[in-house]
Amino acid sequence: MHRREFISQAGTNFGALALAAMLHEDSFAESTGAVQVLHRPPKAKRVVQLFMGGAASHIDLWDHKPMLEKHHGEKSDFGEHVEAFQNGLGPWMKSPFKFSPHGQSGKMISEVVAPLGECVDDIAFIHNMKGKTGVHSQATYLQATGFQRPGFPGMGSWVSYALGSINENLPTFVVLPDHRGFASNGPKNWGSAFLPASSQGTAIFPQRDNPIDDLLPHAEFVTKSSDRDGLELLNQINGQYQNERLGDSRLKARIRSYELAARMQLSAPEALDISGEPKHVMKMYGLDRIGATYPDTINAPEEAEYFGRKCLIARRLLERGVRFVQIWSGNDNSFPRRNWDSHEDIERDHGPLARGMAVGTAALLKDLKQSGLLEDTIVLWTTEFGRMPSTQGSKGRDHNPYVFTNWLCGGGIKGGISHGPSDEWGYKPLHRSNPTEVYDVHATILHLLGIDHKRLTVLNDGIDRRLTDVHGHVIQEIIA
Repeated sequence: MHRREFISQAGTNFGALALAAMLHEDSFAESTGAVQVLHRPPKAKRVVQLFMGGAASHIDLWDHKPMLEKHHGEKSDFGEHVEAFQNGLGPWMKSPFKFSPHGQSGKMISEVVAPLGECVDDIAFIHNMKGKTGVHSQATYLQATGFQRPGFPGMGSWVSYALGSINENLPTFVVLPDHRGFASNGPKNWGSAFLPASSQGTAIFPQRDNPIDDLLPHAEFVTKSSDRDGLELLNQINGQYQNERLGDSRLKARIRSYELAARMQLSAPEALDISGEPKHVMKMYGLDRIGATYPDTINAPEEAEYFGRKCLIARRLLERGVRFVQIWSGNDNSFPRRNWDSHEDIERDHGPLARGMAVGTAALLKDLKQSGLLEDTIVLWTTEFGRMPSTQGSKGRDHNPYVFTNWLCGGGIKGGISHGPSDEWGYKPLHRSNPTEVYDVHATILHLLGIDHKRLTVLNDGIDRRLTDVHGHVIQEIIA
């Protein structure tokens, strides 16, 4: 007889008690992660992914191209047929932003990301990233999940599943979306798909009065005792349901979510409360203007406040044991532009977005470094693809899936380097037969976390699925 059958026949009360004990055992197994013994000594424990929704321009932020300055306004000649997404094959266009060297490495970066100049010697830039599509939704899926179609777990879900939680009172995987709305695909970018439902990302909106939906009751008739009684009744009903449907992870994940929610009612408000942060820290994150009113047009101080708040919350979550934090900048197809999809005007859109992002990101890197957390925390900056070196209209840039930039920092990453150059125009990788793909970045991050990306697999529909599909290699050149 199966042990659950025996328990269910032994009586309802005893069965519920025993079920709770078994769920606790299962919960402990999940909290320690599917990878019980790491495949190699880890250099990192945590990950922060900064995702620029809409496609940030590499050649206007990180990848300096003197040839565009020299030939600005001339007819673009790619030497081959180019499939544009819209109509972005106008003349060559130099960046509207000035580039200058920073750090001991002398890395050339744009003026709109100048706050990160103090951090470039800790960063490894990858300038030969290659995508597969110029469609936002597919390209975003690819960067977020390793596949360019729905139905696959986000990278944070894989890490959550593999390593489990550090702090049982907070989610393992937290997502901080753009305050204006989701980027392409929305929550599917951080869903668990065929992994246990408990590995999906928990969305938190720090700028809202209620940052986590339904975390705390707002009805006057709800008391602590009635809340506790309601949870006990739920546990009884869920226990009976679980007995009848063995092996269904969805209910177990829901029960865990209720248990986690009860613990989060105590821990989450404290983690999200930045009122006790010192004034100099608030200023560093661009939060010295809280309560200010902003114009309707996109502007740098507003972007700095909203992005900086998420970066500060990320630091507070990381130091409290959250394993994976994903921070988004830009929402899907907003007009006027509030994302990085600058078809019309690079200077108008990228300027404020980049300045705001750079303030918060630089503060996060410096804050993690001074506390020692950067040593075992990987920070990944990414976007779904780049933008063309030729113009769309007179001031914008079309999609460029052929090459773009990612960068990584901390957690075993070699700083002060640029790996894999793009060509002289920033159109394609310089060495076209040897680009860097998202699978390589994912494989490298898992490697630094102590996981062999080829061994982290889950059988789904008869296929041993993994984050890197059937691709990927560790980028040894950027590992310290």
